[in-house]
Amino acid sequence: MTHSTHQAMTPRRRFAGITLIELMVALSIGSFLMIGAVTVFMQSRTTFRVNEAVSRLQENARFVIDALEPDLRMAHYWGLTSRTIKMVGRATPLDPIPAGLGVGSDCGVNWTINLDEEIGGTNNNYSWGCGAFGGAAMPGTDTLVIRRASEDPILILTPGVLYVQSARFQDGQLFTGGAVPPGFLAATSQTHQLVVNGYYVSPNSTLDTPGNPVPSLRVKTLIGGAGGPRIVDQEVLPGVEDMQVQFGVDTDLIDTPNRGAIDRYVNPGDPIITPGNAAFLPDAQILAIRLWLRVRAERPENGFTDTAAYQYADRNVPAPNDQFRRTVVTKTIYVRNARGAR
Repeated sequence: MTHSTHQAMTPRRRFAGITLIELMVALSIGSFLMIGAVTVFMQSRTTFRVNEAVSRLQENARFVIDALEPDLRMAHYWGLTSRTIKMVGRATPLDPIPAGLGVGSDCGVNWTINLDEEIGGTNNNYSWGCGAFGGAAMPGTDTLVIRRASEDPILILTPGVLYVQSARFQDGQLFTGGAVPPGFLAATSQTHQLVVNGYYVSPNSTLDTPGNPVPSLRVKTLIGGAGGPRIVDQEVLPGVEDMQVQFGVDTDLIDTPNRGAIDRYVNPGDPIITPGNAAFLPDAQILAIRLWLRVRAERPENGFTDTAAYQYADRNVPAPNDQFRRTVVTKTIYVRNARGAR
């Protein structure tokens, strides 16, 4: 009797739980937190992709400038002499091809050995006599040609390579290796390889895929060897879709006070730097090269549309309205060895 009374008087335990309303509130808060986390993640991922794409464009632009700058700075370099007129064997497009100096796949008559035009090019067109990669150059783009001697003297000559024999106290000479022409002394002359590079833009590259051609900056460059001197086509970098060039020209007469300073910038083929033109200035001298490069992403980017118009040099490009990111870079490069051909 006593035991039963004790059990009856013991309070019952109460078990706590959550109501349906509390559960719904918790789910709602969790959902909001989850949506916020996913949104932050997606925005961070998009920002990362954009930064990566922009960085890639800037990296490619810097690479192209760094690749071209040393070559452009060395234009007009002939070793022990800075006077192009002292180089025997040079020839213009109007001259017959000198014996032994023919170049395979040349881009025109005496295009390679036209040393009087150490810096040249064409404005908004490709008119060289050698075919562009892919069949045609990019419409509206400039070309640029640099002719010079190699930085370092060559000690071992290779047959089939075009050389410049540069001398201090006598005329230099162009020749095809492998022996130095007679009459040159080792103490007063040096042998350098002739360097000729013609830069242009092609609508195609080695990264082309079906339906997505990738433009590229390319170079017609002089090589040599068993097949003799010849011009070959090489790729500098995919993604470059425009190159514009202007030349900083000194038009002052020799030995006048302002000689040695740039007076104006002109396009390639300008009358004042074109021999044979009525407005040609024999004393005009190119002191600098100003470059503009428009670099494009190699692949389209979902969710992006390029609505920017591009104005630079003598170009006014309307908005492409496509899914490729672009950037334009420019640099003025001064020619270290600039001197008139006299």
